[in-house]
Amino acid sequence: MDIDLIRRLSIPGESKVLLCVLDGLGGLPGPRGRTELEEAHPRHLDRLAEEGTVGQTIPVGYGITPGSGPGHLALFGYDPLVYEVGRGVLEATGIDFALEGDDLAARGNFCTVDADGLIVDRRAGRVATEITAEICAELESSVSLPGVRVFVRPVREHRFVLVLRGEGLSDALTETDPQREGVRPLRAEPKVFEASRTAELVNQFVADAQRVLSKRDQANGMTLRGWAKRPDLPQMPELWKLRAAAVAVYPMYRGLARLVGMDVLDAGANMESQIEALRRHWNDYDFFFLHYKYTDSAGEDGDFARKQQAIRDFDACVPALQALGPDVIVVTGDHSTPAMMASHSWHPVPFLLRGSNVRIDAANRFNEVECARGGLGTFPAKEALPLAFAHAGRMTKYGA
Repeated sequence: MDIDLIRRLSIPGESKVLLCVLDGLGGLPGPRGRTELEEAHPRHLDRLAEEGTVGQTIPVGYGITPGSGPGHLALFGYDPLVYEVGRGVLEATGIDFALEGDDLAARGNFCTVDADGLIVDRRAGRVATEITAEICAELESSVSLPGVRVFVRPVREHRFVLVLRGEGLSDALTETDPQREGVRPLRAEPKVFEASRTAELVNQFVADAQRVLSKRDQANGMTLRGWAKRPDLPQMPELWKLRAAAVAVYPMYRGLARLVGMDVLDAGANMESQIEALRRHWNDYDFFFLHYKYTDSAGEDGDFARKQQAIRDFDACVPALQALGPDVIVVTGDHSTPAMMASHSWHPVPFLLRGSNVRIDAANRFNEVECARGGLGTFPAKEALPLAFAHAGRMTKYGA
């Protein structure tokens, strides 16, 4: 839906909407011919599907594999082809780093390279956050660039943020992450002539940082991607005339929620603490975004059984979420991450909506097969919130 149309049609109300995003939810058939969702048999989600209606979303466009940023932006009602947010900005705002006007941010991964400089582990064994913090502090204190201030800050596990602060920096750069193992990290290249100086600075930083990292056996290399500057996004509370809050553990998703105007609550480190945060603040907000990461990380690791268990673990929390009393509850994903591919994919994402005035369909299970023939059909993910808020009585009539 068009942002201006949302602004015109949205109305205040007393209803509460809970959007549950199981990151990377969609899958592909595994060893026994069934997807992770089918194998999990999530009985509470199946019951919601039986009581509500299901379908499947296209996060960006047919055949397009989305990143988590555009996947979530679409679920928040923004056309991801119009509103782009780079991964670096998401990571920086997610750790409460105060980006200034011309700051350039990138999402970094510490990786492990062999004696020939080839990547042998893209995520350095998901090294502990405490170790990443030590490495970042050493890099920030020992690597400098002419005319630019350098910030290197830890995010979570192997992830970090690089922020360059100076005049004339450009985000029109290629990424240094080849997105696979067995090859060297790439050089940053300018996409336009005006970015040439910035590319030189980035490559100088990487070379100097590599000399510091080379003394380590693990996390002795780095890759950078998602070059970006802070965008100016329409704010959700003003668009939808409500109070919005995010309950997310991972910094990137906290950052994205903050960029669109949500209050970011202290969510602790697991689902138990996330649910407790929802309880504490239930009367303070009208809309809640709950993020669940573990389906995606298991899918990216190619671990079919672990993704299946992650779905079951979330399913066990559904009764506690329902007990809060949401008028509308939506369960979906930002994209598919089939364990059989060990990566994000372009496949449609299962979608479930339960609430007042739902036209109940024939589905009695929540999985890819049932959602493909559900009453909502296949639709753009950017229409998910309009659907949810219409069922919550927060959209008025269009036209006479």
